[in-house]
Amino acid sequence: MNLSNLQPAEGSVHNDSKRVGRGEGSGKGGTATRGHKGAKSRSGYSKKIGFEGGQMPLQRRVPKFGFKNINRVEYQGINLDSLQLLVDNGVVTDTVDFTVFVDTRLATKNSLVKILGRGELKTKLKVSAHKFTATAKAAIEAAGGEAVTL
Repeated sequence: MNLSNLQPAEGSVHNDSKRVGRGEGSGKGGTATRGHKGAKSRSGYSKKIGFEGGQMPLQRRVPKFGFKNINRVEYQGINLDSLQLLVDNGVVTDTVDFTVFVDTRLATKNSLVKILGRGELKTKLKVSAHKFTATAKAAIEAAGGEAVTL
């Protein structure tokens, strides 16, 4: 063995590809396999996300509609049957306020609560919430309770 016949171990070298752009004699000089002209042949080229080769991109072809109201107030809805369930389970007896909603995970501490009218309320309750629907308020008062707006 001498310097003229040294070679790496079998399977340790994988790079069989030709180095591009290293002179005409290498067989991959000139345009360095990038073709002639155009954005892709230039250095520093990177296509934008969603670019479809000059075709009108999907994101611009699809029609836009509607709008987002920046002043929208989002309420966490709680129905009357949920309140009745709290009474049935012995969680509340006479008053239901915001802390009860947070403790029972019906609402988060930063949310606004709106009482909705699904189901029926059989118990007299004093309910405190940020909003009430007309049917919910009527049902609470019909059961002998009180609807307090926070």
